[in-house]
Amino acid sequence: MGKTRAENHVIITGSTGMVGEGVLIQCLNSPEIDSVLVINRKSCGYVHPKLKEIIHQNFFDFSPIENELSGYNACFFCLGITSVGASEATYFEMTYTLTMHVAEILSRLNNKMTFCYVSGSGTNVNGRLNWQKVKGKTENDLMKLPFEQVFNLRPGFIKPIKGQKFAHKFYKYVNWMFPVGRRFFPNGFCKMTELGDAMINTLSHNNERKVLEGRDIIELAGEPL
Repeated sequence: MGKTRAENHVIITGSTGMVGEGVLIQCLNSPEIDSVLVINRKSCGYVHPKLKEIIHQNFFDFSPIENELSGYNACFFCLGITSVGASEATYFEMTYTLTMHVAEILSRLNNKMTFCYVSGSGTNVNGRLNWQKVKGKTENDLMKLPFEQVFNLRPGFIKPIKGQKFAHKFYKYVNWMFPVGRRFFPNGFCKMTELGDAMINTLSHNNERKVLEGRDIIELAGEPL
């Protein structure tokens, strides 16, 4: 008899944004994922036998929904804001404080959890720009939490899945550059399908804490460059 596959039950945040939606699509389509819980301020609009959705407004206080967050072995954290137009204080609160609040609760409730954090290409705690430092601090402090695994993923340009509802409109004007960018700068160009598959494939790894750059994401997804 073949080895029985362990069940995978995943929490996704940010599924009303482009990245979170793409990861959700890959999880719903993957035979490796048995159930998905999404937590949003408004409905993501998807209906699927695997999918459960919690509408929760205050992401700085998950205590009211704690009793619904146990029994999961993965969190794919895709929630975040752009630094463009945001004050340093707001960006820190929405990037570091919010992420750590959610992660600290999940690590307490699910000590066998794999936590995947969508960071960004160029993240560097010692970098020149504020967003680099904030994301770098977030990555470093996530690594210290008692999760079984932590993966910080640093995609650059992401090509959305055709038909995504929450893809930024400007992508349809710049997708033409993806093949050129992928050929000459593969570390900075990945597909949404690759990002989602890479996250799913982290679940077959064993007690790792890693930063995944663009090339690493593509490799973990099992796609050729």
